[in-house]
Amino acid sequence: MRSFAELELDPELLSALDDMGYQRPTLIQSEVIPHGMDGRDILASAPTGTGKTAAFLLPMLQHLLDFPRQKPGPGRVLVLTPTRELAIQVADEARALAKNTSLKIFTITGGISYQEHAEQLGKTQDIVVATPGRLMEYIEAERFDCRAVECLILDEADRMLDMGFANAVNRLSDECQRRRQTMLFSATLEGRGVAGFTDNLLDNPELVDVTPPRRERKKITQWYHRCDDLEHKRALLKSIVTEQAERAIVFIKTRERLAELRDYMQSQQLDCAWIQGEMQQAKRNNAINRFSEGKVKVLLATDVAARGIDVPDITHVINYDLPRTADVYLHRIGRTARAGKKGSAISLVEAHDQPMMDRITRYMDEEIKERTIDGLKPKHKKAEHKKKKKKQSVKNSSKVKKPKKRK
Repeated sequence: MRSFAELELDPELLSALDDMGYQRPTLIQSEVIPHGMDGRDILASAPTGTGKTAAFLLPMLQHLLDFPRQKPGPGRVLVLTPTRELAIQVADEARALAKNTSLKIFTITGGISYQEHAEQLGKTQDIVVATPGRLMEYIEAERFDCRAVECLILDEADRMLDMGFANAVNRLSDECQRRRQTMLFSATLEGRGVAGFTDNLLDNPELVDVTPPRRERKKITQWYHRCDDLEHKRALLKSIVTEQAERAIVFIKTRERLAELRDYMQSQQLDCAWIQGEMQQAKRNNAINRFSEGKVKVLLATDVAARGIDVPDITHVINYDLPRTADVYLHRIGRTARAGKKGSAISLVEAHDQPMMDRITRYMDEEIKERTIDGLKPKHKKAEHKKKKKKQSVKNSSKVKKPKKRK
């Protein structure tokens, strides 16, 4: 699709897209927007950075313009996100797209006082972007009415499952039972959890599996360094963040490992911010703001803490620890090379990580090459992990049993 005009969007939306610098639809937008405007339920796999937010917002905005409300009232479109940061980002993009209209966009998240929300809930709303936990509080207190919701959207549904919001989302789905349309977006459609979600929420959905990968991932240069031990790994990280990276997010697998790395960075006079699970909201916001504003160029994060963060112009994603699954790797590296820019994804691989690195390579279906840094080359040879062949035990070599045929 060459232009947004081909999607038959309202001129007010086209003008806003032009002002935002959107020249042509991304793959996910080309696939989702027509089905969304037809009122179909949608189940979409869309990694971070593919333009999925505009993909679900534009058909919703078009619907609200085509069928304007007749009287004041509560929200007609409800967008659920796993984190406060992502909710704010989605709402900001909705306001930018709707700037030439009179449509009202509100957010309901943690970190906002009850009084401030109460004032918002008393006003006419068109689109409400919320986190499940806080929204449920207002529903149970009879402060929010879901009966007017016509369209329900779940953004990053897999992350909501990981964060324990399954029951809240199912309850919200029941509250919005009069809706005409549901869209569910997830970085991956694998796993029983997302499948269970879809059975309860969607009605004969249109499946959109955009794993842009090949074309989009070419903007991300990926490689890895082999590490002899922890000291070698830290030295490699120090070299990368001081000599290569302009703005880097470093992923660590646990809070304990993050604390150790943070202490090391401070001992080396390497300024960094950090976020982890179960962190006070004010401290979390302060860390993200310092990183976003360029006061520090390195952000240390665990996967749980990093959900929903969308900081622009990240030049490097560094896997200090490899993730537990290959799809999480894809989600991590999608935080760089945004908005048409290029980026780098670097993994620091110890000997025990090599099997995981091999799985990631197979999952990505592309070669991820090893690189070295002068003065920091690994001293040990690359570990070879071969699959062990099962030996067939035969009591009588002359009577080898043939394998049974599968029915």
